[in-house]
Amino acid sequence: MSERAAPFYCPYCGDEDLRPGEQGHGAWECAACNRAFQLKFLGLLARGLQRTDAGGDEI
Repeated sequence: MSERAAPFYCPYCGDEDLRPGEQGHGAWECAACNRAFQLKFLGLLARGLQRTDAGGDEI
């Protein structure tokens, strides 16, 4: 099984200088704004993806 994808940028300041955190799985630290955060996958929605438009662009 492959590893989980890493975040590309900090959700607080938008900087890309992220490092894995010491708090455990899914924890990240941003060197730019000195914040720590954790990412967690909650699951799939039972209703799935619902489209709100009728489809492609009209010509």
